[in-house]
Amino acid sequence: MDVENLIAIKALVRLLIEGLTILILIRVVLSWVMRPSNHPLYVLLIKLTEPILSPLRRIIPHINGIDISPMLALLLLQIIDNMLY
Repeated sequence: MDVENLIAIKALVRLLIEGLTILILIRVVLSWVMRPSNHPLYVLLIKLTEPILSPLRRIIPHINGIDISPMLALLLLQIIDNMLY
């Protein structure tokens, strides 16, 4: 694998990390301002973020009824991003 391919892979991973970060932030804000919905965009948002948040919820339970898995997910994504660059 040459250097250009490695750079392209790192750029792709970084793009995925940034996209997931944005999706998780949107999900958090929506959880504050609206109740769960069957709207297709909301369902898509859940399907895209749940594979990351669900395993974290099994490790860290809610604290006083507050789900902190999005904070942990964002922290882990930032750590991965910093390790790449």
